[in-house]
Amino acid sequence: MIKRKHSGSDLTIFSEMTALAQKHDAVNLSQGFPDYEIDDRLKKLLGEGTLKNFNQYAPMAGLPMLIDNLVEFNQQRKNTLSVSKENITVSPGASYGIYTALAAIVNVGDEVIVLEPCYDSYVPAIEVNGGTPVFVSLKNHFEVDFEALKNVITVKTRAIIVNSPHNPSGKIWKQEDWDQLANIIDNSEITVISDEVYDLLTYDHHEFYSAFHHPKLRERCFSIFSFGKMFHATGWKVGYVLASEELSLAYRRVHQYLSFSVNAPAQYALAKYLEIFDVEENRKFMQQKRDFFLDSFKDLPFTLSEKAEAGYFQILDFRKITDLSDKDFAVWLTQNAKVAGIPLSAFYHETANTGKTRFCFAKKEETIVNAAELLQKALW
Repeated sequence: MIKRKHSGSDLTIFSEMTALAQKHDAVNLSQGFPDYEIDDRLKKLLGEGTLKNFNQYAPMAGLPMLIDNLVEFNQQRKNTLSVSKENITVSPGASYGIYTALAAIVNVGDEVIVLEPCYDSYVPAIEVNGGTPVFVSLKNHFEVDFEALKNVITVKTRAIIVNSPHNPSGKIWKQEDWDQLANIIDNSEITVISDEVYDLLTYDHHEFYSAFHHPKLRERCFSIFSFGKMFHATGWKVGYVLASEELSLAYRRVHQYLSFSVNAPAQYALAKYLEIFDVEENRKFMQQKRDFFLDSFKDLPFTLSEKAEAGYFQILDFRKITDLSDKDFAVWLTQNAKVAGIPLSAFYHETANTGKTRFCFAKKEETIVNAAELLQKALW
């Protein structure tokens, strides 16, 4: 029998809960994918890409027109992000980008610090590449415990994985957070791998700061982005990675032997769409969805500690409802209330009852209303 090379389960919690939702015909607020249509202009551009014969291999780093437009797009951010062509590599999705960044720098026996709760692909990616994950728990409101982080750094520490905006909480790192991290690792060779896939989806005037913004970190980080999250087209599985020229070269040494290049017609469509994409309109669209979700759920017996500052997800506390474990409650909700969420414990390496559930609000309004009505019947 072939042994598993990592500590992750054979079926991720997202696949597990989606399958359970399908089995019980439940409203699926578990997995982070929209159920609404993408922009028709983006659909047409994909077809246009094939008609214009962008059907063969793109260059390894990415289609030149997409890279050029990403340089311009990042320059036009509210917080300008100055990048050159040499800093950008297009990837087949952000999870691939994180994996390949780890593969580029991690050797057997190296330690990689993981701040948890964390997305479930991090730890398997570390382990498959021969690294050892070292866990640091975030504080009660998902803020970083920098003292605890500092205390687990050893001579074996090769990298730290940061996720901002954060999944599952929606918390955003502030400038002072990046300053603290930079000071902690200043005299080391530690690389920062920064998962920034919800960069454009920030709410209530919270501002996004990339690791690549920071003058001390931009030469020692991989910042990883997702067009799937930017444009609500998760099935396209295209992202991009920002890194220094040295780290980009290290990344591409691995990338060229994995996928080599990325779907060419999709790259054409994304390049052209960047020229007409309205960042602020997109941000408002998603903030309205978060607010609609919170308004729809406000009379349910959940407890809201903090509104999500960014992203697709809202965490709610259910301890006024039951003393079930969060996994058991998520299963019960799916089977009995016909609404699926994700137990927060799924984002920790050791399963514990958190009393919290993560729901996805990147859904049509009728989906959210339906879920709220089903929960109203089941919980009162």
